[in-house]
Order: sequence, then structure tokens, then C-alpha cells
Amino acid sequence: MKPTGSSIQKRHMPTAHPPAACELSFRPGDTLTIHWLDSDAACLRGVVRGFASGALLILIHSVCGCVELLLGMEKQSEQASCTGLLDPHQNASKGRSGKHKLSVCSKICYAVGGAPYQITGTALGFFLQIFLLDVVQMAPSHASIILFTGRVWDAITDPLVGFFVSKSRWSRMGRLMPWIIFSTPFAVLTYFLAWYVPDLSSWQIVWYLTFYCLFQTLVTCFHVPYSALTMFISKEQSDRDSATGYRMTVEVLGTVLGTAIQGQIVGNVKSACNPNHDKLLNSSENTDHINGTGSHSLKDMREAYMIAAGVICGIYILCAIILSMGVREKRDSCKLLTDQPVNFFCGLKQVMSHGPYVKLVTAFLFTSMAFMMVEGNFALFLKYALGFREDFQNILLVVMLSATISVPFWQWFLTRFGKKTAVYFGISFSIPFLLLAVLMPPTLILGYIVAVGAGLSVASAFLLPWSMLPDVIDDFILKNPDSHGHEAIFFSFYVFFTKFASGISLGVSTLSLDFAGYKTGNCDQPKEVTVTLKLLVCAVPFLLILVGLFLFKLYPIDEERRRANKKALQENDQDSSSDSLELASNV
Repeated sequence: MKPTGSSIQKRHMPTAHPPAACELSFRPGDTLTIHWLDSDAACLRGVVRGFASGALLILIHSVCGCVELLLGMEKQSEQASCTGLLDPHQNASKGRSGKHKLSVCSKICYAVGGAPYQITGTALGFFLQIFLLDVVQMAPSHASIILFTGRVWDAITDPLVGFFVSKSRWSRMGRLMPWIIFSTPFAVLTYFLAWYVPDLSSWQIVWYLTFYCLFQTLVTCFHVPYSALTMFISKEQSDRDSATGYRMTVEVLGTVLGTAIQGQIVGNVKSACNPNHDKLLNSSENTDHINGTGSHSLKDMREAYMIAAGVICGIYILCAIILSMGVREKRDSCKLLTDQPVNFFCGLKQVMSHGPYVKLVTAFLFTSMAFMMVEGNFALFLKYALGFREDFQNILLVVMLSATISVPFWQWFLTRFGKKTAVYFGISFSIPFLLLAVLMPPTLILGYIVAVGAGLSVASAFLLPWSMLPDVIDDFILKNPDSHGHEAIFFSFYVFFTKFASGISLGVSTLSLDFAGYKTGNCDQPKEVTVTLKLLVCAVPFLLILVGLFLFKLYPIDEERRRANKKALQENDQDSSSDSLELASNV
């Protein structure tokens, strides 16, 4: 496949440089200056912050460069999967509808709507566990209940909300837009309250469990209709593909933005503990000083989390306003040949009986669980096992920047060497870096090296499933030519299983910290906690990755079979078109 990543930027994002190049340039006033500070660690922090603006420029160039390459695969899969579903008269009128092309402004407004889900999801994924343990100072066993229940509930709400959205009727605002508009204020409120620390020590678990689950429900009420909105913003397939390209760019940037906002605001506040706690505790005259200092620092930290939540809530509202004001649903954008509904349970039985799908999802279930376990415990690992208390938020940001910038590389790699090869190389790429973080003496430079390597592997782990699921759908269609409309089941249940697995990994890991003797509010944790964190970030993910890679050996769709399926679907498509023309001429 020939990369076409430059076309979007040429058409919609004018620039003075070739859009496919990752060239870094600075305007006047953006000169990078490195101040040599008193310590090596401080100097390194200055370098990292100095290069942040340059990294963001590279990020934007890289993401825009891979968008249409991703869309090419998605478009081919969609054309193969939807053969026979669309009304032939819709294709005949395609040339006459050019005057109704979707504007660039509408595409941007649509894309902006993808940011809230990614920003809030990244902030919760990286920081909720450490917030509950060190800021709320909740028992790890209670935190594990909240994290597990919240993730499992998030998995359950996807098909539930999808069912209710499918039953919605059209209104003046459309069929999907009311869900987006009316869920936003409640989602913002519950998200903010999920980061608030109430003076209810005995009811804290109820508070956070309630608002965490409520937010997951409400953000699903936003994101599921938003995802389906793609089919109702234009009658033109090219417009929908282009709008999806804008959306992917904004969503990738949203993950970086969520990490940056939450991490940098919280990271500017000193940790809510005293490093000399044990020494000062032996001196009675310093007890009041400890309590006063700790209370003041804890209050500042709680305020910082609320400020970060407020900023993210503001972005959420702004994105929802831009989406609702700039996008209009088109009721008849996609007409079906038949109004006969697809039986969900029969479709689910067929999908779950398809061997390649079961093997692919099971393999990715183990690898996703590994990376979710690393994500959920990485902040605690950096803070307590490696001792990077003042730098962990910057290291997390480097992980996301590295993952985002490497997306074009992995897209090129899988098209050049095949998807199964990309799976083996990309997912196993994280193993040496995780071992390096655990076995080598902790230094700040090592922390950033591990962050870059982990980010490279994270990008492959979360990109590859979405590029391989269409291949499974194509294989299913060839084996079940009379079964249509099951595509949503393939994707929705993959999301369900991965979210369920993430809930298990977070719940088990937090409960493990409780068994190891985790002390909330302490600067230094017992040795058992340090060992447990190393196991959760290195040993357990390593074993899960090995199991996942072994299961990939059983996945039967290699490049040869994928090309054969693609060719067969194209031939079927041509035969179907010929039959339609012959029928029309007879009529």
C-alpha cells in the first residue's frame, strides 16, 4: 500500500514544509535555551521542558502523516464488509451530491468532539489510583474495589448505551446529538466530583464508587453516539473518511493533552508527605510541625487535583459546544436495502463461533491486560520504586509523546512486514525496557529511556488490534456470505473484553499493594511494596505478554490469507455490481 499521509495536510493544513517530513523549526522567540542548574537531575528536567514545544511540532507532523494511511485500510475494510448493504440508488446519486460536500470547518468541529473521551480516560488511567491512595489516603483494598467496579461497569455500559441509542427517535436536533448535548453537563459534574475529597471518611468508598461509575456511564452516553455520528454527517464516503482522519488526529493529541494537563498541574505541588517523617516523629517538639506541614501539603495537593479536573471539565464543555454548533446530522445519509433487524443473540453466537476472532481477541486480551497493569501502576512505580517523586509526571508525558510520535512508524512497519510480524516485534519491544527499569540502578536518564521505549511498544499494542479486526471481519463475511450487519458486534465485544480485563488488572494490582503493606500518605514504602510494584510493572506483564504472543501463533490469518480474502471480496463485489446492473436493465 502506497502511503498517502500527505494529502490531508496539503488540502486542509497549509504549511511551508513538505507535510510528510518530520522537520522541526522554531519561530523567532522560540529559541531553545538550556540553563545549567545546580544538579544533573534539575538540568535534565530543564532539557526535557525545553524540548517540549519541539516535540509537539514533531507530534503534529507525524500524526497527520499517518492519518490517511490508517484510513486507507479502514476504507477498504468498510467497503468489503458493507457489500450489499447500501442502496444502489445512493451510489448513482453520488456524483450529483458534490455541492453538499462537508466543509473543513464541519470536519474540524466533528473531530474536536473526540477529545473529551481521550483526555478524561488518560487522566483517570494514569492518576486515579495514585490519587485514591496518596491524596484521598484510602485503604488499598477499598481503592481496588473502586477501580475494578468502575472499569467493569464501563465495559457493561457500552452495549447498554448502544442499545438505547439505537432505539432513539429523531428530533429537531437529530437522533444522536441529544445524547451528546444532555449528557455533557452531568458528565462534567460527576467527573469533577470524582476528584473532590469530601469530609466523609467512612463513606469515601461510596462517594468515589458512585461518581466514578456515574461518570463512566455519562461519558459513554457521549462517546457511543459520537462514534456513530460519522455515518450521519455526510452522504459522501470521502467526506466521512476525511472527517475520521481529523478525528483520529485530535484523539491522539487528546491522550497527550490529558497526561500533560493532569501531570503538570499536579506535579507543580510538592508531595503530601514529609521525607524526614520517621526522624521527626522521634522528636516530640517536631510532632506539631509534621502535622502542620503534612496537612498543608495535602491540602495543596487536593486543590491541585481539583484545578486539573476543572481545566479538563472546561475543555470537555468547550468541545461539546463546538461539536453541537458545528455539526448537523443528516437523517438519510445511509439507507439500508432492508429494514429487517439483525438478531443480536444469533449474531453474537455466529461471531463467537468464528475461530480467528476468538483467537485474536484472546491474545490481545492478555497483552492489553499487561499494558493496562503497567499503565495503572507506573506512576506509583516511578514514585516509590525508582524514587522519581518530582519527575514522574514528566516521564508519563514522555511515554505518551513517544507513543504518539511512533504511530506512523508502526503503520509503515505493518504494511511493510505484515501484521503478525508487527505484533511480535512491537509488543515484545517493551520487555527489555521493563527489565532495564527493574534491574538497573535507578537514574533519571534511565527513567526517560524506559519511557521512550515503553511508549514505542504502547503505540503498537493499541494500534494493531484496530488494524487486524477488519481482516477478521472480511474472513467472517467470506465464510458467512448470508450474514450481514454483525460488524458492530466484532468491535463492541472487543472493547468490552479489553475494558473488563483492565478492571481485573487494576483491581488485582491494587489489592496486591494492600497485601504488601502499602502505607497511605508515607513518602517511603516498605520494601515489600517496592518489590510488589516491580512485579506488577515487570514480571507479571512479562508473563502476560508471553501468553499473548503464544496465542498469536494460533491466529490463522497471515498476509497470504489476508490478500486472498481481499481479492475474493473484490471479486464478489464486482459480481454483485454486475448482477445489480443486469437486474436494473431487465426492469
